[in-house]
Amino acid sequence: MRRIVVDPVTRLEGHFKVSVDVDGGKVQRAEVAGTLYRGFEKILAGRDPRDAVFYTQRICGVCPADHAVASSLAIDDACGIQAPVNGRLVRNIILATNFLQSHITHFYQLSLPDYVTGPEIAPFVPHYTGDYRLSAADGERLMKHYFAALNVRRKCQELIAHFGGKMPHQAAIIAGGVTRIPEGDRIAAARSLLAEINEFVNETYQEDVELIAAAYSDYFGYGRGCGNLLVYGTFPEDDAGNKLLFPRGVYLNGAYENLAVDRIEEDVSHAWYTGAASGHPANTTTEADLGRKEGYSWVKAPRYKGASCEVGPLGRLWIAGHYRGGISAMDRIKARMLEAKLLIGPLDRWLTSLEPGGEAAALVKIPDDAVGVGLSEAARGALGHWLKIGRGCIERYEAVVPTTWNASPRDAAGQTGPIEAALTGLPVADPDNPLEVIRVIHSFDPCLACAVHVFKP
Repeated sequence: MRRIVVDPVTRLEGHFKVSVDVDGGKVQRAEVAGTLYRGFEKILAGRDPRDAVFYTQRICGVCPADHAVASSLAIDDACGIQAPVNGRLVRNIILATNFLQSHITHFYQLSLPDYVTGPEIAPFVPHYTGDYRLSAADGERLMKHYFAALNVRRKCQELIAHFGGKMPHQAAIIAGGVTRIPEGDRIAAARSLLAEINEFVNETYQEDVELIAAAYSDYFGYGRGCGNLLVYGTFPEDDAGNKLLFPRGVYLNGAYENLAVDRIEEDVSHAWYTGAASGHPANTTTEADLGRKEGYSWVKAPRYKGASCEVGPLGRLWIAGHYRGGISAMDRIKARMLEAKLLIGPLDRWLTSLEPGGEAAALVKIPDDAVGVGLSEAARGALGHWLKIGRGCIERYEAVVPTTWNASPRDAAGQTGPIEAALTGLPVADPDNPLEVIRVIHSFDPCLACAVHVFKP
């Protein structure tokens, strides 16, 4: 038995540790952990609820718009209001473009170096040696696209900034809608940028993913994980939010079912939190407990009907019926590319549907006491914000993010989280160069900055 510990796992957001026990050339046991705690639930307590949209964006610089949308929806719900058409459309545009930049960044900057060796200079060295299969010519071409993708990512951020003022941490999304009233020149500029992004996605990005998938086709058989998929849904197509571009749903134990939000609970039996942090997110209080002897992570363990569930682009496409090829490391990479392609058309439609000069936000009046929930999707999967208002201020706030689901530790029943399950049974050819382990982890695109957010003075 050989224990392999990678701490930190690089090319992802936040501080992530993986420990795997390898015997007979396969992973027999896996533990993944978030190793740094941060402060958001506690920071928000006592503040004006409208502040949450801006504070929660600081959870993550990669997907701040995702938190802004979930937070604004939670406040809208608590206040009993809905954004006007322009507000809904601009939120969709900002969020969808954030998806595009995240998916492009994941493939080229975070995942591609697992399959292609770059030039022997920083940041491409040091790197693992071993199972690299592409020809020198293909590798060189992909590295050129690695750098081209940085420019396309910038165009995505620029498109968001036309409506959000800046990026990261856009400034437009608020409770009730958005502050930015759409203007004709900005709509035209955004459509021009979208055309350039579309060309890269539908030609370069798609072709490069297909090349990697063909060369590493065995990874369609690695990293299945728990096999359950959960989606909160996102991109409302009507003002009431009843019709979603990506619908809500669950694929559980091989069967499809409607999402029952009240069946979500967080387990902290193997995380460094007190028992008050266990239960439904609407009722929990995040309190640290480093003395919990069974704990090995700052990430909680969300469960749906007691089951471990994977979240992310693969789940969204699976539930919507766009892709059901399989659940694996390579399927996750392919799903991100396919979702990027799928978003181009709706983005163009939403831009066209904007009313230049039309109102974009509803009046917000904060009640003395209320509760609200904002269910949306981040690039990495299901994102939920739960809010309780007391005396006009935030009394309790809880964010359950995609990587909390995917990188969760074991629960009280000993059930592994999706990444731990995906690593169990994985072949490892060379324990000194555990490329297979890193490839499977990166297929989930973990964001530990999002998953860990407790503060202790």
